[in-house]
Amino acid sequence: MRSHVSSHGATLVAVLIFAGAGLIASCAKPYHEETERYVFVATNINLPYWKEAEAGFLDAARTLGVKGELTGPTTYDPHGEVGFFRKIVDQNPAGICLSAARPEIFQADIDKAVAAGIPVICVDADVPDSKRLVYIGTDNVKAGRESLRRMAALIPGKGNIVVISIPGQHNVDDRVAGVADALKNFPSLKLTKILDDKGDAGSAFDQVSELIQKKEKVDGLICLEATGGSGAAGALHRFSLEGKLPIVAFDNDPGTLDWIERGAITATITQKPYVMSYYGLKFLDDLHHNAVHQFKDWRTALATPMPTFVDTGTVVVDKSNLKVYREALTEHPAPM
Repeated sequence: MRSHVSSHGATLVAVLIFAGAGLIASCAKPYHEETERYVFVATNINLPYWKEAEAGFLDAARTLGVKGELTGPTTYDPHGEVGFFRKIVDQNPAGICLSAARPEIFQADIDKAVAAGIPVICVDADVPDSKRLVYIGTDNVKAGRESLRRMAALIPGKGNIVVISIPGQHNVDDRVAGVADALKNFPSLKLTKILDDKGDAGSAFDQVSELIQKKEKVDGLICLEATGGSGAAGALHRFSLEGKLPIVAFDNDPGTLDWIERGAITATITQKPYVMSYYGLKFLDDLHHNAVHQFKDWRTALATPMPTFVDTGTVVVDKSNLKVYREALTEHPAPM
């Protein structure tokens, strides 16, 4: 009988402890507020690249139980993007990820946001002279070097290289710098022209078509932004030059991957926009909550408590590994 009472009493105590813990938990303040909201401001957000980035941002938001959204102009419009950024700052979100089309026009606004206590992280395209707290993205100089090395393997002997770029956009300028640096190791190759396609495949198509029609001496095309590869490949197709003029593209737009399969693009240097934005939001969340205790508060510290540069890396895709790459990609549902 004594044993039965002891067992019953132990059960009762356990129930009371569990109920008490539940009561305490119900009174505890939640880590995330219901209104907690993070925003990613990008440019040309209709591009597949930014759809992939948006998926990463929203997945991180769901994991943390916060609100997340991606916004920005639907064409390459640097000043329009500044307008979006200012509007978001006025709404006082918990944090902002930014891919800046042009660093010089964003610096003052980033500094103003950080001074107001809003953490700003640059993702994909940096504004290094601003007070942004972290840069997460590709080591673009390294990626430019890789582009040139891939091209050098495709051109026997001397060759003239044309680069398709967006001059003035920091991340793309870094890729051009990487190409120029790698040329030191390949003295038989020469960078003869840099085309500005303004992030538009149609512009790349027109400019490459003009080079072909004028019979300019071009032995290889290096595209250093997402849309240039498909535009250049379309121009080669127009003149039945697939496989005769090598193209090394950038990013994994579906059109770019299709042109690799069809033989008009030899290889592409793909980035990881999902990874960039996923960790971008998580870093913002840690900053908003002062979760990293290197300093009392990031707002008053002399340095950010975060890594200042996170290299998310690249993957080189060509016909030999295209099928494996495509099969490995995750299908991301459209945002609700």
